[in-house]
Amino acid sequence: MKNLTTPKHHLLKKTALALIASAMIAPAFAGWTVNGTQVLDPNGNKFVFRGVNHAHTWFSDRLSQSLKDIAATGANSVRVVLSNGTQWTRNNGADVTNVINQCKANKLVCVLEVHDSTGYGESAGATHISRATEYWLSSDIKAAITGQEDYVIVNIANEPFGNSTSAATYTADHITAIRALRSGGLTHMLMVDAANWGQDWSNAMRDNAPSILAADTLKNTIFSVHMYEVYNNASIVQSYLNSFQTRGLAVVVGEFGAEHSGSNVAEEAILQYAQDMGIGYLGWSWSGNGSCCVQLDIVNNWNAASLSTWGNYLINSANGIKATSKLATNFGGATSSVASSIRSSVAPSSSSAPSSIAPTSSSRSSTPSSVANGGTCNWYGNRYPICVTTASGWGWENQQSCVGRTSCAALPAPWGIEGGTTSSTAPSSIPASSSRSSVAPSSVPASSRASSSTATTGGVSCTFVVSNSWGSGYTGAIRVTNTGTSTKSGWTANWNYSGSNRITSSWNATLSGNNPYTATGASWNSTIGAGQTVEFGFQANTNGGGVETPAVTCR
Repeated sequence: MKNLTTPKHHLLKKTALALIASAMIAPAFAGWTVNGTQVLDPNGNKFVFRGVNHAHTWFSDRLSQSLKDIAATGANSVRVVLSNGTQWTRNNGADVTNVINQCKANKLVCVLEVHDSTGYGESAGATHISRATEYWLSSDIKAAITGQEDYVIVNIANEPFGNSTSAATYTADHITAIRALRSGGLTHMLMVDAANWGQDWSNAMRDNAPSILAADTLKNTIFSVHMYEVYNNASIVQSYLNSFQTRGLAVVVGEFGAEHSGSNVAEEAILQYAQDMGIGYLGWSWSGNGSCCVQLDIVNNWNAASLSTWGNYLINSANGIKATSKLATNFGGATSSVASSIRSSVAPSSSSAPSSIAPTSSSRSSTPSSVANGGTCNWYGNRYPICVTTASGWGWENQQSCVGRTSCAALPAPWGIEGGTTSSTAPSSIPASSSRSSVAPSSVPASSRASSSTATTGGVSCTFVVSNSWGSGYTGAIRVTNTGTSTKSGWTANWNYSGSNRITSSWNATLSGNNPYTATGASWNSTIGAGQTVEFGFQANTNGGGVETPAVTCR
């Protein structure tokens, strides 16, 4: 990818300076907590970040007015740049207290991050994540944030590694940092930034997120990806975010823009898929990016009355901040479900440009060719009705969100469909709605709909599931179920495409071969209890053919 080793923050420096685990959540909901894919506010209500970043450490005199202006956009959160003193002037405890108080006064959830670690391993001035950890545990900073768990999320370190750090080092160093913070007494929700200057093109965070979360004794960690030029088309955005959703992990788009270093970013897709999946986002950044990165300014020259093109889209578009943001209930926001803000998810028909992303619609075809009747979808512990006229993805029916039957059926145990019956009909099309794209499809092709095939051998059942498709490729999962009466240790899955389909990436398993393929369990999912199910995910190319659902042999 172009400019992967030239991060915006390195340029910015030159110009500007020259939730407790889902099954164990305490009834009191003290502080912010992670519940599967969702974030819960201190009152236990679902919350979706809709905010912006503010470069406080370089523009400390802009704090008061900027936070007021940010709040006026309708934003419910702000990510604030701090320094531990190794690259820039240290933000001390008194300053951090002021930042928190200003966030609270403006009813903004306060995400605090240490910027000095940006690009460690490549940027000469960057410091190791351990130095960021020391900052959070230093006496004045710890005193400033302790007792503010209802208002502060600790983003351990901004983009803490460049492109040269191995996935093993990235994982181990984050595990060490999280353990140190918990041992040091911090109980805040923690936010972990991705590798590769935050863009995670090597998938170090994506593939190791379960291990990092497991290291948190409170299971209260959310993952943050920064989407810039790596995410230049809708299918890449969808695939990455979907990989966290299907594994029940919480993710947020902690930074993104419409353009970066002269390269396009699929901001339309980011906003739509974040809305479809109930995922938070925080745009970079309010102002002050300098001549190198001025296209990332949300407002021009700190003037809230002068939105940039990027800022206008972030704030005022159909899936932007103004239309979708809801205050946290501890700031007086209305108690509501994330379901009320999640709309139908339709896979894009092309992987080549964000303008091809299918629009969201609050209505469906009135003459479906098939109908699914009844039942409830247990979506990672949260229950929604099964859609009647939407086959897959999210829908909006009877003034509430629903989940397509095939998408719900693809969830790993113990989640999925509960009750209900199915008739012989299914929707034939989904009409287009208003969208920035003038070429969005008006119907969903068969290759876009979720599908599956199942085979059972030797007490192990394997299901090959296609969850999303966009013409040239698709994502899916293979679910491995122990149908026996005793624990199964060390499973293997084998499959072979008869046509042109080929796997391009996978996660939560070790994959070998090139058609036929063999997958074996990772360290945390290689043992399956009786009646239990594990799954691993994949992305594939169709290479000009249709989507295939081959039989999978497991043992």
